[in-house]
Amino acid sequence: MKIIGKYVLKEHVGPFLFASSALTSLMLLQYIAKRFGDLVGKGLPAGVIAEFVGLSVPFTVAMTLPMAVLVSVLYAFSRLASENEITAMKASGVSMWSLLLPVLGGGLALSAVMVAFNDQVLPLSNHRLAVLQLDIFRTKPTFALREQVINAVKEGQLYLRAAHIDERTSRMKEVVIYDLADPAHRRTIYADSGMLALAPNRRDLDMTLYHGMMHELPNNKPGQMSRMFYRRNRLRVKNVLSSYQESQNKNVSKGDREMSVCEMQRMLARADMNMRLAVFDSLQAMREHMGGPVPDVPGYRMPKGLGAAYCAALDVFKVKEASAATLSTPVAQGARTAQDSAAAPAQTKLDPLERRRVEPLLQDARIRLEDARRDRNRYDVEIQKKFSLAASCLIFVLIGAPIALRFPRGGVGLVIGVSFAIFGVYYVGLIGGETLADKGYLPPWVAMWSANIVLAGAGIVLSFRMGRESATTRGGDLSEWFAHLRVAAVERLFPGRRHA
Repeated sequence: MKIIGKYVLKEHVGPFLFASSALTSLMLLQYIAKRFGDLVGKGLPAGVIAEFVGLSVPFTVAMTLPMAVLVSVLYAFSRLASENEITAMKASGVSMWSLLLPVLGGGLALSAVMVAFNDQVLPLSNHRLAVLQLDIFRTKPTFALREQVINAVKEGQLYLRAAHIDERTSRMKEVVIYDLADPAHRRTIYADSGMLALAPNRRDLDMTLYHGMMHELPNNKPGQMSRMFYRRNRLRVKNVLSSYQESQNKNVSKGDREMSVCEMQRMLARADMNMRLAVFDSLQAMREHMGGPVPDVPGYRMPKGLGAAYCAALDVFKVKEASAATLSTPVAQGARTAQDSAAAPAQTKLDPLERRRVEPLLQDARIRLEDARRDRNRYDVEIQKKFSLAASCLIFVLIGAPIALRFPRGGVGLVIGVSFAIFGVYYVGLIGGETLADKGYLPPWVAMWSANIVLAGAGIVLSFRMGRESATTRGGDLSEWFAHLRVAAVERLFPGRRHA
């Protein structure tokens, strides 16, 4: 590396360290402030509180590191331009690409580090943090219950929403409970008020509900609904609470943000297989009652994409063996079903009795298909997000350097203003894209990479115009550009008018 390249990279080290530490501290304090009152008010050991704070750092760093890259690039290049060092380099025949390429190399190296960080360090810390929060929740349920939101009392089985929760008395008002423990009979319970209490065994959660009603919808009878009114109703949720006791990470199931890329790739393959099995079961049910050709039994396949290529580069044999072992049983069951029903009679129309028999099967297949599709989108979004966040380090270098050279007199105001503008565009696109992809409105890769593509396109255009800026430390910056636009607008509105 040439001396100039080393010098330019050295100019970025100080601003990058300052920006990363400052941004991480601000976001961490904001997150801890929301939880600190609950932590210190529950008699937990100081080591548990310290561990909670420490485990909150990695997911904060994953968001602030790309921000710090943009801030350091804007500050370093604007300082070089404001002190006429860029002008001197131009006069000496130094190409602007000679200054940008070392920084792009540093951004690429940082992107590689972020890929490893997001894939290995971040999932482990997120899982340990989830386990720690679960342990604290078992000490006192109001730690995890929030007003006006749907709270997971028992993940996948029981959810609760309350308009008001009194943490001192554990009394709730305007309660809605979603009971999904039995997939065939899902219940929704409404109550005017309720009480939370520990059961005598100190593990179960007792809820006493007052003045409400209960709706029950059987999935095998979609046209029916039962409603029951009550004055008092007691509901016990087993194995939710205990005194504080540290859990083992392996005993707690992982969420999508607590998995590595290869773990999510295997879950993505499972969701894809479940989708095709649901379609196969619906076709098979129709064939058993109407006849027709035997549907093809779906076989195992590993979904292609960025995650598959990454996992293949790491350990292709391990991923294939784990995925094949997980998915072999349902495929074999589907094959046996197809062979057993090969002699089904052919019909052209379902009679009412057969329609009543096949509708529950089709309804079950539709529910399974929707659940599998949501799982597939969720895991694919998280895979794409890990890589798109890492790639943003390189893209922020590409767009930050030309902007800083275009407005050399911007100073700290330029750094703050441009950073907030680009952060806003990027993270709004990221969060909005994630929501749209989870609901199935956009493909996950489009949702997660659209902001990167837009900013990368703008950065490439600006980079090729770099070195032809008319701005200097004596003029031609953003303020004069706005002044020129103002004069041109006045002259267009009032022709012939002279301006000072």
